[in-house]
Amino acid sequence: MKVPLPLSSAGAKLLTLLDAEVAHKTTISLLRQGFFPSVRQVPDKRLATEVAGLSLRNPLGLAAGFDKNAEVPDAMLSLGFGFVEVGAVTPKPQRGNDRPRVFRLRHQRAVINRYGFNNDGLETIRDRLAVRSGRPGVVGINLGANKDSEDRTEDYVVGLKALEPHVDFCTVNISSPNTPGLRALQGRAALDDLLSRVMATRVTKKPLFLKVAPDLTDEDRADIVASAVAHKVSGLIVSNTTITRPGVESAAHGGEIGGLSGGPLFRLSTEVLRDFARELSHKIPLIGVGGIFSGRDAYKKILAGASLVQLYTALIYEGPGLPTKILRELTEFLDADGFDDIVKAVGAEVH
Repeated sequence: MKVPLPLSSAGAKLLTLLDAEVAHKTTISLLRQGFFPSVRQVPDKRLATEVAGLSLRNPLGLAAGFDKNAEVPDAMLSLGFGFVEVGAVTPKPQRGNDRPRVFRLRHQRAVINRYGFNNDGLETIRDRLAVRSGRPGVVGINLGANKDSEDRTEDYVVGLKALEPHVDFCTVNISSPNTPGLRALQGRAALDDLLSRVMATRVTKKPLFLKVAPDLTDEDRADIVASAVAHKVSGLIVSNTTITRPGVESAAHGGEIGGLSGGPLFRLSTEVLRDFARELSHKIPLIGVGGIFSGRDAYKKILAGASLVQLYTALIYEGPGLPTKILRELTEFLDADGFDDIVKAVGAEVH
């Protein structure tokens, strides 16, 4: 069943009147029951691309965090996304941090969350992904580590081993700010150990992406580049949420602990993306995330070096029609700049 409400743009705005976490759970429940709008797809061949062996109808993806438990990937693909990333998943089920743990900053079009990798656990999510195996559409899994794990690197190995056969790509997420100590895995020695163990685990050789934080020093970034190149990572996702508070310091909830996403993250995440693009010089594809609300935002990420882009927070404020709106706007920017296809625009402004 496909209906225009409650998940039209107007319906999405109504949901923002609810508590943020209640609204999210309600949205997932409605999508799972088939309540999502019909959208007119944007089948422009100029948007098709291939990254890390993945053939994609367009470069716009749904970031991890929306469909934490792999309940509605096909519903989200039907909204026009070229690919969907579900999770994060941890080996053991995890309830996450205490509530309240997610806060809307409406005027800044932002969200602060400290969920803490809440999810149904590896076995349940594996079973859901196994059921959809063979269906069309590119779906990946975001891998995390349990908060109480004694060997967090082993958590990624376990997750990859179990889920790689059931997805099109896997993402190693070492950049969430909501699991204490997790970001320490971005250091050179820890990252080399992690990537060597994870890459050795791959059986089907599906693409493996690494998701990094925006809050990096020059040394941090250099370490990540060196390790990612040495271990032949398939791509870098730049970036996760930030622990800084650009432009929201005085906002209601601006001082809450957690990761900031949405509009205020756009500038920082795009600057970090451009820095990675300069240092990598096309050695590894980049996926740009952070603050995308429009085709112009997505296009700026692409010009800054992103082969693919992802969003999540904007859906909260703009509703389910946003993906096709962005894709149409992207084609207009390609026309304006004279690019025959989206690939030629990647990194066009990186010098």
